[in-house]
Amino acid sequence: MLIKIVRSSEAREALLKDRWPLRRGLDLGLLKYAELIIEDVKRRGDLALLELTEKFDRVKLTTERLRVSQEEIKEAYGKVGEEQISAIKAAKVRIEDFEKQILAHSSFEYEGGGLRIRRVYRPIASVGCYIPGGGAAYPSTVIMTVVPAKVAGVPRVVICSPPRKDGEINPLTLAAADLCGADEIYRVGGIQAVAAMAYGTETIKPVVKIVGPGNQYVLAAKNIISRDVPIDFPAGPSEIAILADEKSDPRLIARDMLSQAEHGVDSISMLVTTSLHVANMVAEELKRLVEGAPNREVVSRSLERNGFIVVSESINEAIELINAFAPEHLEIMAENAYDLSERIHSAGLVLLGNYTPTSLSDYCLGTSHVLPTNGFGQVYSGLSALNFVRFMNIAECSSDSLEKLSLTAKVLAEGEGLLNHALAIEERLKVEFGEKKNN
Repeated sequence: MLIKIVRSSEAREALLKDRWPLRRGLDLGLLKYAELIIEDVKRRGDLALLELTEKFDRVKLTTERLRVSQEEIKEAYGKVGEEQISAIKAAKVRIEDFEKQILAHSSFEYEGGGLRIRRVYRPIASVGCYIPGGGAAYPSTVIMTVVPAKVAGVPRVVICSPPRKDGEINPLTLAAADLCGADEIYRVGGIQAVAAMAYGTETIKPVVKIVGPGNQYVLAAKNIISRDVPIDFPAGPSEIAILADEKSDPRLIARDMLSQAEHGVDSISMLVTTSLHVANMVAEELKRLVEGAPNREVVSRSLERNGFIVVSESINEAIELINAFAPEHLEIMAENAYDLSERIHSAGLVLLGNYTPTSLSDYCLGTSHVLPTNGFGQVYSGLSALNFVRFMNIAECSSDSLEKLSLTAKVLAEGEGLLNHALAIEERLKVEFGEKKNN
C-alpha cells in the first residue's frame, strides 16, 4: 500500500475539483436511474418495494413483512449482549443531553419600549431516518438521527433500513431503534426506501422530512425528492482531514486515517502537515499497520484510492486548504489546537488534541456523526435537533410602542404604494388615542 505525499500547491486543484462548489450536481446517468425507481414506487407502491427489494437485496418479502413487528423487536433484544445494550443507552444519554442544550439556547425573548418578541420552536410532524444496513449494522446512526428528532418533540419517527440476506434487520439496529424511540421500522433500503418515505405507499405513510446518510444511490434519491420533501443535506462517503505539525504523533495520525478508511473504499483520509518528517513517518506507519489491520482489503483500497498526505509550506497555507476542502471531520493534532480552531470556518466537526479521535465522535462524544461531506461543510451544519423544528416569532406591541413605530411603517408602506397597510395602522391610533383625547 502506497499513500501519496504531495505538496500543498500541487495538490490543491486535484483535491478541490470534484468538490462543492467547483463540482455542482450529481452524475446525470445516476440521477436518471434513480428517477425511474422513484417514479416506479410512486406509481406501484408496495408492489414496487417488494420487487425492488428482491432485485437489489436478494430478499423476497410480503407486504405484511415490510414493517418490523413488535414481536420481532422484542426478539432482537435476546440476540444482543447486555454490554451492547448498555453502550447504546450510554450514547443515547450523551446525545440527548447535548441536543437539549442546543434547543435550550435557541429560544429567547426580546423586550424593549413596549414591544415583546418571543423566539420559539415547534417540532415538525414526522421524519424519516435512513439507516444503512444490509451486510452491516449501524446502531450509532440510529442514535444520531432518531434521538435528536425525539428531543425536538417529533411525534412520528420512521426508520427504513435494507434487510440482510436472511430478510431481517440486524438485531442491534432494531434494539437501538426501540431504545431511541423510533415509532415505525421498515425493512426496505436504497432509492426505493427514500421514495417510499417521501411519497408514501399502501404500507408506509409519507413523512415531511428525510434525514440520514447513505451511498451514492441514496444520495441521488434524496437529491431528487428534495424538490418535494425537505432533506437534511447532501451526505456522501465519509471523510477525515488531520491538521498536524512537527510535534504531532505519527502513530495516532495513522490510526485515525486507518479508522476512517474502514468506512469504505470511497472514504477520504487526508493528512495536512507542515512537517515533511511527520508526513514520511505517517506514510511508513500506515504501510506497517495495514499489513495486520482488521478489514485490511477495504482499508488498503481506500487509502490507495483516496488517501492523501499533503505537505504545506506554512500553517496558514494548511488552514487555507482545509477551509477550501471543508472536510466532514477535522482533527487538529498540533500545538495551540484551540487557537487554530478559531481560524476554521468550513468543517462538519472539529476535534481537538490527541484525546478526541473521530472514532469517539462516531459513537458517544455527544455530537452527531451525520455531517456534510464533499465540501458542503461550507454551507451546511451537522445534524442536530434544529433540523427537526421550525422557529416562530411571537410578537406583541403595546399602544405606546405602536405609536412610536407608526411613522416608520407608514413611510415605508406609502413608498411601496401599499396604502391600506398605512391605514390599518392609522385606524388603531385613532381608536386608541382618539378615544383618550375625547374623554
